[in-house]
Amino acid sequence: MAAPTAAGCSRACSKRWPEAGVPGPLPAERPTLPGIALLVVDVQPSFAVPDAIVEGIRALSRTLYTVATVERHDESVTPFERQLGWKPAPDDESLVAADRIFVKHGYLPPAELIDHLRDREAERVYVCGIQADTCCLAAGFMLFDAGLRPTLLQWLSVGSSLDRSADLGARLWEHHFGSVLRGPGEPELSK
Repeated sequence: MAAPTAAGCSRACSKRWPEAGVPGPLPAERPTLPGIALLVVDVQPSFAVPDAIVEGIRALSRTLYTVATVERHDESVTPFERQLGWKPAPDDESLVAADRIFVKHGYLPPAELIDHLRDREAERVYVCGIQADTCCLAAGFMLFDAGLRPTLLQWLSVGSSLDRSADLGARLWEHHFGSVLRGPGEPELSK
């Protein structure tokens, strides 16, 4: 089930954003680019996200329609602790305000995220966040298989413990989807 939108967030959720340093819900009446969406993958307290990346994603989210995922632990759904000896928190919230936030349990985003992007008539989806070579890549496959055009924003992504630079993830994205932007000016995000 999808979490509430940022604009319609419950009181408990609204109170958490300021505590995490998030500037609050995104204004509904901000200029965005038609056909383009930003997907923020698992930028949450359970993961060590560099402040510069969080701030860069927050700045970009003010210019694009933004959806985000939050990884929450439920061992009955995904065996993180049993199989990997690690688990995200069961109640993490996104560190980036979004127009819509989706809770996930595992590597893939929920199917509702794809339905939502289709309803919004998104064609190109910029993807950034945590684990460019696993969680972001899983989102990329899901977007691609749904007929959308995923593009990794490498400078706003972190790789897994295998490669925190996200270079491995960027190479995998180039191989599978042919679309990686390494910096904010390469090329303009409006294309």
